[in-house]
Amino acid sequence: MLNGWMMTPEPAVLEAMAGHGWDCVTLDLQHGQIDLTQARTLARTAFGLGVPLLARPAWNDVAMISRLLDDGFEGIICPMINSAEDARRLAAAAHYAPRGERSFGPVRARVAFGADYWKEASDNLLILAMIETREALAALPEIIAVDGISGVYVGPADLSLTMIGQPTGEPNDPAVIAAVDDIRQRVQQAGRFAAVHNLTVDHTMKMASNGWDMVTGPSDIALLANASVEAVSRIKV
Repeated sequence: MLNGWMMTPEPAVLEAMAGHGWDCVTLDLQHGQIDLTQARTLARTAFGLGVPLLARPAWNDVAMISRLLDDGFEGIICPMINSAEDARRLAAAAHYAPRGERSFGPVRARVAFGADYWKEASDNLLILAMIETREALAALPEIIAVDGISGVYVGPADLSLTMIGQPTGEPNDPAVIAAVDDIRQRVQQAGRFAAVHNLTVDHTMKMASNGWDMVTGPSDIALLANASVEAVSRIKV
């Protein structure tokens, strides 16, 4: 499964990405330039294009997660889940009772997915806990055991920062490389979904060949920057 990554709030960018084979697209509300109002507009665009849309909220915030799901997002990639308690908080925000504590009010989601959305949402949502720290590594078995958590999403930059003091988006340190693959193996052995963030096409292809359930490719900004560099280097000879 190939996930696109959007950091800009421009519907035309989403339209361009949706037409080229991405299985889903994630909006980055943590480090990107997208706010909740812009995310709602992009959700409508995505629904019209038939592309599943996920979101990374700025934090494990119940109000933000609830609003994103009410707007029709089909998954949440939640940053800095470091404990089972963090995971339970995420799961509670994402699911209706009795599985969770999500408040009922799927105004746009009900329009997009039908009146029975609330009955089916818990089974259809992809709720991923980001594993980004030593604490999360230590608590991994407890995190993935939480009901309502679909799996994990590895953030290599923060993980390498906490492990070796260097924020490497595509790890080259043996200990970090081993930790990332160990996460994948343990998560999949537990029957959960394993996803990983990448910065380049080459590394995305490598992770896909390693057996991850979902790999994220370069962001919209990175794709534009790379194309710009190539164009300038070829034209200005």
